[in-house]
Amino acid sequence: MKILVLNAGSSSQKSCLYEIADDALPPEAPKPLWEGKVNWTQDRGAAEIEVKTASGETLHESIYGDSRQAHMAYMLYTLSRGATKVVNEVSEIDVVGHRVVHGGQDYRHSVVVTEEVKGAIARLSNLAPAHNPAALEGIEAIEKSLGEVPQVAVFDTGFHSTLPDAAAIYPGPYEWVEQGIRRYGFHGISHQYCSGRAAQILGRDLASLRIISCHLGNGCSLAAIKDGRSIDTTMGFTPLDGLMMGSRCGSIDPGILIYLMRQFNYSAESLDYVLNKASGLRGISGVSSDLPQVIDAIAQGNERAQLAWDMYVHRLRSEIGAMLASLGGLDVLLFTAGVGEKSAGIRQAVCEAFGFLGLKIDPEKNQNKPVDQDIATPDSTVRVLVIHTQEDWAIAQQSWQIMKKNEAGSRE
Repeated sequence: MKILVLNAGSSSQKSCLYEIADDALPPEAPKPLWEGKVNWTQDRGAAEIEVKTASGETLHESIYGDSRQAHMAYMLYTLSRGATKVVNEVSEIDVVGHRVVHGGQDYRHSVVVTEEVKGAIARLSNLAPAHNPAALEGIEAIEKSLGEVPQVAVFDTGFHSTLPDAAAIYPGPYEWVEQGIRRYGFHGISHQYCSGRAAQILGRDLASLRIISCHLGNGCSLAAIKDGRSIDTTMGFTPLDGLMMGSRCGSIDPGILIYLMRQFNYSAESLDYVLNKASGLRGISGVSSDLPQVIDAIAQGNERAQLAWDMYVHRLRSEIGAMLASLGGLDVLLFTAGVGEKSAGIRQAVCEAFGFLGLKIDPEKNQNKPVDQDIATPDSTVRVLVIHTQEDWAIAQQSWQIMKKNEAGSRE
């Protein structure tokens, strides 16, 4: 079965093609046959298109003019044409899986895309304005380029649909619950994949493990996972809640917003910009939303960059402590995504705070660019894993499972 995966961002569209046997999913992620990416520049009029294949062929082009859909259509065109050709015709693709950030309360599991599903993704765009519209754009681009091929929506919020009400409901008026204002959580595809991979690496039953999953990228969130289910998480109604992030503030006193509106006449739009784009590491350091650049500035004696690091670590430790309380203990602490996978310093700073649990990391393993590895010492009471998150493969797996389920249903 050939499965095309589209992972939409606000300024990029990543895609990859997997081929999976019809009889069973492989135990580990295979290398994609083809990977494509469109990056849009700030003026939205130009696109950088990058393509590479499993055999080593590459393509890198800049395209000016045309629409975003036209840019995506060109990227998909490289699947069956030129040096990056991996299929004779795009009609060979059996299903297309999409990452959709927000599924609201109605979509708790992956589903085949219908007009009703597209309508729901569009309605939920006000809760994930940087991502849901881009996912919808990808779905419509596939309809134009590939026609009637089945499409599957895999929701980032789905994994967190198991949150108990005590964790999911905000302590505002009860009308909020009736209006759908609750904690949805995000990065669910990553948290779910990494918790399963952790159990696999350790040779343990996922249901027997209490896991805190730290997805630390430009966006950051934690998930407390027990019996293989999400029972607590840091992101909330929107991806703005919880940890300090690259350019997002995370949890703050909501009274600050009222104060800014009353005293400085902030509009909803200006608050949105400040909280999402001008806060976090970028806002405090004044340097960048990118942690390596903040670390470089610290080395040059930049005090604001040092403050940004200290705050980031403090809030991360604090929220891990909250997840620890929800779980009632800890078997596995895992780090994933850009910062989680690459920053030995962050991992060390976090783990030092939980030495009282008997958690110990091996400094050499931590520094040695670990991938899908346990970096805890043999006598550590908690296993500490660094896992390369593979959201695209997780989307492909769920798309494969839906197709096999539908095939079985049609035979009955």
